[in-house]
Amino acid sequence: MRIAHVIAGAPMGGAEAFYERLTLAQHRAGETVLAVIRTDAARAARLAAGGLDAVQLPFGGPFDLRTAPALKAALARFRPGVVVSWANRASRFAGALRRRGAPWPLVGRMGGYYDLKYYRGCDALIGNTEDIRDWVIARGWPATRAHYVPNFADDLAGAPPAALSAPPGARRLLALGRLHPNKGFDILLRALADLPEAHLSLAGEGPERPALEALARSLGLGRRLAFLGWRQDTGALLAAAEALICPSRHEPLGNVVLEAWSAARPIVAAAAEGPAALIRPGETGLLVPKEDPAALAAAIRGLLADPAGAAALAEAGRAEYAAHHAEAPVLARWRAFLTALVPQEMA
Repeated sequence: MRIAHVIAGAPMGGAEAFYERLTLAQHRAGETVLAVIRTDAARAARLAAGGLDAVQLPFGGPFDLRTAPALKAALARFRPGVVVSWANRASRFAGALRRRGAPWPLVGRMGGYYDLKYYRGCDALIGNTEDIRDWVIARGWPATRAHYVPNFADDLAGAPPAALSAPPGARRLLALGRLHPNKGFDILLRALADLPEAHLSLAGEGPERPALEALARSLGLGRRLAFLGWRQDTGALLAAAEALICPSRHEPLGNVVLEAWSAARPIVAAAAEGPAALIRPGETGLLVPKEDPAALAAAIRGLLADPAGAAALAEAGRAEYAAHHAEAPVLARWRAFLTALVPQEMA
């Protein structure tokens, strides 16, 4: 199958990381894949290392006169059987081509609760959670053209542990994600203040960092908190940690949940949309109310005090990953979805 994937995303982020995983996995599986990305030398290099030479375009604002004709030309050369546009901006550009008569089916891939005006040119939408699929249907999108296919995470089991800056004897916690208010890291820092035995490594970057650093100083966290910046060695970080904490206020999916499961690490998460849909409480992870530092601290404290229970959570999470969120089963679902959508003569 000839599949073009178009994204105009940020240099780092969950959707962007999954774009790279999916395009490279489909390429390895024998699909003919075109990767179209917003200009990003690092992303292009990672894709090239996996065998994909990406087309890089500006994907700018209203005065960007280059992207539309360049995208049209790139797709015409490639002759896709289907185009997958990732999130709003890519869907706006690709949808305009589709509305003007481009012959290929267009699938808008949604990783959140986005404004559907950007997807008017799409033949189908695919959400990475059942809740996103149901949400678009509730807003008038035809149910026969709304679908759900989950994300997959890389198999991170067995990675050598990273060197963390936790003092000897400290209980090692990990959090991953963009430093943004939606991620709720301020709630986690307040919980950490009530866990004197614990050290937190926070991997990510974003606009909330100055506020989080100021909060850490006011809470007196000192050496019990390390800001790691963006990291690519997720498996190594998880291998070095005792638990992953996801305190998000708003989290449509939560790729970090899948990564923790993959690495066989127990997870404590706030009951935002995605983690609440993924985690079976007390079986594949622990859920606490959103916006509740005391409840989060209590759950973490209980997990650290119960090694057998933590191991059981990790084992069940790993089994959930293998059955539903590993590369093979998710690739099979993507292939079945696209095969049903694409006319045979275009495949």
